[in-house]
Amino acid sequence: MKRTIPILLLSLLFAACTSFGDDAYEGDVHRLVVQAAYPAGWETHLRAGVEVRVSEVSAGIGYTSTTDERGVAEFRLANGIYRVAVSDRPLPTAVFNGSAERVQVIDADRQLTLPLTYSRTSALVIKEIYCGGCSRAPEQGTFNYDQYVILHNNSAETVYLDGLCFGCADPYNSTAGGGNVWVDIDPDTGETVFPGYVPVIQAVWQFSGGGRDFPLAPGADAVISINGALDHAAQYPQSVNLNREAYFVLYNEAEFPNTSYHPTPGDRILRSHYLRVAAKLGQANAYTYSQNSPATVIFRPVGMTIDEFLADPANVRQKPGSAVDRCALVPEAWIEDGVEVFATPSDRVKRLSAEVDAGFAVLSETKKSHTVHRHLDEEATAEAGYEVYVDTNNSSNDFYERATQSLRDL
Repeated sequence: MKRTIPILLLSLLFAACTSFGDDAYEGDVHRLVVQAAYPAGWETHLRAGVEVRVSEVSAGIGYTSTTDERGVAEFRLANGIYRVAVSDRPLPTAVFNGSAERVQVIDADRQLTLPLTYSRTSALVIKEIYCGGCSRAPEQGTFNYDQYVILHNNSAETVYLDGLCFGCADPYNSTAGGGNVWVDIDPDTGETVFPGYVPVIQAVWQFSGGGRDFPLAPGADAVISINGALDHAAQYPQSVNLNREAYFVLYNEAEFPNTSYHPTPGDRILRSHYLRVAAKLGQANAYTYSQNSPATVIFRPVGMTIDEFLADPANVRQKPGSAVDRCALVPEAWIEDGVEVFATPSDRVKRLSAEVDAGFAVLSETKKSHTVHRHLDEEATAEAGYEVYVDTNNSSNDFYERATQSLRDL
C-alpha cells in the first residue's frame, strides 16, 4: 500500500462552501465544514472535486461530498459523533489521506481542519483476506480453519518476499468492548490520535530466505495459509485447496502446538515456505486470526534486522490492562501495506491510522465463504499487461466484499 514519508502538517483557515442535502436524522441539524489541509510543499493539490466521506459512528450511516476549489466540503448533520475521511490520489504514485475518528457535532456547527499525510504506493499489496470461514455442506455446521491472505506484486518490477514480516494489530477485533488502548482522544476535538506505530499482537511472522530466494514477478500472487495448509475443499466443497506447492503457511509446531488450529501442512507445502516466528508475544498455544475483523500489516525493518528490533525492550511492550499479552511496536514507516477490516460500518475500534489505512473494508457475512478483495484497476491492467489493483491507502475505496473465495476458482 505505501511507506509513509515524514511531513510537516499544514493548518488552513475554514471557509463555507456548497451545502449537503437532506439529513436522514430527526432533530436539530448543524453544519460540519471540513477543510482538507495538504502538507507543506503540496499545497498546489488543494482543489475542487476531492471526495470527503462522513459516517455516524454508532449507526454507520454514511454521507459523501466533494471539496470546492479551496479544499472545503460542507455537511449538514444531526447531533452525533462522526468519522471523517479524505482520500486523494492526484498522482499515480502519490496518495494523500486523512481521517478523524470521533468528531463531535453536538448542539452547534463545527469546523474541522483535516491534515492529510503524503504517502507513496508500495509494490507489494494485500489483495485478499479470507477469515470468516464457510459452510461444512454437505455436512452440518461451519468451518473456519481455512483462513488465508493473498499478497500481490502491483508493480512492474520483481519484488522479493525474503525477510518480509506479517502480523495483526491490536485490538484483535474492530468490535473490541474496551476500545483501543493504544490511542488517545483529543479532549478539544474528540479526534483519535495514533501513536506513530502499529502494536502487533500474538506474534511477528517472517518469510525466510537470504534476500533473493522468493521472487514475486510483476502481477504475481503469494498465498499465505493462516492455520491449515491442507486441501479443505476435498471435504468441504465451499472451502479451498491450500495444499499447493507455491503457497506459504504460518506454522511453528514448537511455539503454536495446537493441532486443531495448526495441523501439519500438506505434502505439497515446502518447508522453506513455513514462515518463522520472529517473536511470540503471548502465551496461547495457537495463533488466532480474527474471524470477522482483522487489521493485517506486512512490513520490513529498516536499518536493522527484525531480531535486533525485537531484542530492544523499548520496542516490545506489555499490552495495557493485560498480564500476558505483549505487542511489538512496529513503526508506521516500515509498513508496506495494511488493511483494516470491520465487521460492520458502525464499528468503533479503528486500529490503523490514516498513514497506514485511512478507511476500512467491511466483512458483513462470516461462515459463508465471503472475503474482502481489492478492486482491479482495469485501465492500469490493460496498459501494464498484468493485473494491477486499486491502491489509494484507503480500504473503504480499495476493497469490496466478495461472495466466494478467489482461490475456489482455481
